Amino acid sequence: MSENREMESVPTFAGVFGGGGLFGIGYALGVIHGLRDHGIDLTNSPMLGTSAGSWAAAATALNVTFEELVSLPVPSFPNPKPGALAAVAKLAFGDRTAANVRAVVTSVPRLRRVVLSGEHIPLAQLVAASSAVPGLLAPQKINGTRYVDGGVRSGVSVDLASPAHTLVIVAPLAGAMFGPFGKYVEGKTDKEQEMWLTENEGRFLEFSPRQTTADIARLPQHLFDKARAIEAYHRGRDETSSTTIM
Repeated sequence: MSENREMESVPTFAGVFGGGGLFGIGYALGVIHGLRDHGIDLTNSPMLGTSAGSWAAAATALNVTFEELVSLPVPSFPNPKPGALAAVAKLAFGDRTAANVRAVVTSVPRLRRVVLSGEHIPLAQLVAASSAVPGLLAPQKINGTRYVDGGVRSGVSVDLASPAHTLVIVAPLAGAMFGPFGKYVEGKTDKEQEMWLTENEGRFLEFSPRQTTADIARLPQHLFDKARAIEAYHRGRDETSSTTIM
């Protein structure tokens, strides 16, 4: 009886979204919106995001559109000013929180992988901490601790995702992206899936850019280009809408 109760308490869907700059935000939200064409809405599902993926999770939970995100100003890089990214994020998310959103960050100075919850931390602070790329943006301080980009330790962190009958994985930098680097991210993500399965029962729906989508961003600096992010959004949505989901 207890096993049945446990299975009933596990959500049908959860999401885990990896990093990838503006390109990653666009691609992830494209996939998330494409899933709605299949009747899968992650708005109220548990979501874990890393860097760009945390923006996708926050926007999904708060019903902030991709068009609203892409209209935000992009801070100049490098930008050592503390709070620069949080100020931009606040334009989209305000001071709102969301209990179903968590973000992977890296604590400073020990560089430990940490998961922060959006239940009590404003999502603007959460995404700023998870996206504070070392050397490009200043660390984000939350409750007295400084944090930098969660991608320092892992691009996706599938192993830390919530239990679910179906876990939606969006890895914008895996697969066809950047040749050997994409294969490395894909391999690490595969290992994290194995780790997740040691603690959970469920299946995966995994999305990463196909070659035509990966060709949008051939160089690292392309990840921060708005025009390419917009194209990645439409490609991600089209890829997902045309995918057969059983």
